[in-house]
Amino acid sequence: MKLDESPIKPKQVGKVFNIDGVNLSTISSGVKYKNRDDLLLITFNEGSVVAGVFTKSTTASEAVNWCKNNINNDNLRAVIVNAGNANVFTGQNGKKAVQKIVLEVGKNLKINKNQVLIAQTGVIGEPLEYFKILKCITKLTRNLKSNNWIKGAQAIMTTDTFPKYSSYSYSYNESNIYITGISKGSGMIAPNMATMLSFISSNINISKKMLQSLLEELSEETFNSISVDSDTSTSDTVILSCTGKSENITIKNKNNKHYTKFKDALRKVLKDLALQIVRDGEGASKFITVKVSGKESKKDLKIIAFSIANSPLVKTALAAEDANWGRIIMAIGKTNLNVNLKKLKISIGDNLITLNGKRYDRYNENKVSKYMENDEIEIFVDLGGKNNEVTVWTCDLTHKYIDINGNYRS
Repeated sequence: MKLDESPIKPKQVGKVFNIDGVNLSTISSGVKYKNRDDLLLITFNEGSVVAGVFTKSTTASEAVNWCKNNINNDNLRAVIVNAGNANVFTGQNGKKAVQKIVLEVGKNLKINKNQVLIAQTGVIGEPLEYFKILKCITKLTRNLKSNNWIKGAQAIMTTDTFPKYSSYSYSYNESNIYITGISKGSGMIAPNMATMLSFISSNINISKKMLQSLLEELSEETFNSISVDSDTSTSDTVILSCTGKSENITIKNKNNKHYTKFKDALRKVLKDLALQIVRDGEGASKFITVKVSGKESKKDLKIIAFSIANSPLVKTALAAEDANWGRIIMAIGKTNLNVNLKKLKISIGDNLITLNGKRYDRYNENKVSKYMENDEIEIFVDLGGKNNEVTVWTCDLTHKYIDINGNYRS
C-alpha cells in the first residue's frame, strides 16, 4: 500500500553530520517489502558507550527482551534493525530468530553476540523468515559507511511517509560536538518507555551511567510526550550511542561544564525526531500542541494533557475543524482528577473559551472555527496557577487512519 507524503511534514535539517566511529549499512532482505531496503546495521567503535530505553508493554517483542537483557553490557558495538516483521508473539521461533541474527552479526564483525543489539518492527504475530536476514548479513557488514544516515532512516520505515532524521553540531571549549539521529514511527504511537524506533549517536565523551540517566530524562519530555493513536507499541526502542571521539574530558557528573551544553543539544535532536513522528501520524492533517499548567504535579498535568490528546472525540472534532470545545471539558473530567472548575481556563489558539466556571462571555465561535482551519492547532489548559506546565504533541484523527490500518497487512 503506497502512501502519499504527509501534508504536515516539517522542514528537515539541511545537513546530516557523520559521527566519527559510527557506520551504517542497508540492504533488501525481502522479509516483507519488495524493491526497497528493509534491513539496517549500525556499528560503533570499540570503547563507545550505549544507553537505551524500551517499551513497557507486557507483550514486548523478542528484540526488546534481548536489548533489555544486554543494554547494561560494556562495549556494545552494533544494532541490527529489520522492518516488516515485529517478531512479536512468535514463540520459540521468535527467540531463535533473535539468537541466530545477533550471532551472525557478531561473527561477521568479530565480536560477541552479547555486544549486538537488535530492533524489529512491522506486523505482529507472523513468524519471521529470519533466514532471509541471515543471508544478507555478510554483505551488510562489508558495506558500512559513515554517511548512510538517511538511507538508514528509509530502510526502517513501515507506514511512514517520509524518512525521519535530525542532526546538530556545536563547538564548546575547543571541542566540536556532533549529534545525529534517525527514527521511524507513524502509527501505534503512544510511547511508554522511559511501532517507534530511534537511533541517535554523538562523538561526545561521556560515562555510560550519565548517558543512560540523560536519555531517560530527555525521553520523558520528548518521545514520552507524543501520541498518534494512544496505542503503545510492543517494539518501542531508543538507542543512544556516544563514541568518545571528541576532545572533551569525559562527562561523569552534572557539574561538568559540558553537561548542560550537551543536554540542550541532545534535547533539540530528540524533540525534532519526536515531532516528526507526530507530523507523520497515519492519516494526519493537523499537528496539535496541548499545554496544561497548574499547581498540580507534572504527573497529573500530563495525565490531563494526554487525556485531551488521546481522545478520539477531540481528535475527530479537530479533523473536522469543529469548535466543539465541550469535548475538551469531557477529556479533562474523565481523568477523575480534582479540578477547580471556577479556575479552569481553556484557550484554543489565542481564543479564550472558558472563564469562571462557564463559557467566556465574549467567546466568538466564528473566530475559533476560523483558527481551526490551520494545520497547526494549540490548546491551552490553565488549571489555576503556573507552578508547573507540561506539553504533549499529537495529531488529528481522520478517515485515512482507518484506511491505512484496515489495509495494513495487504
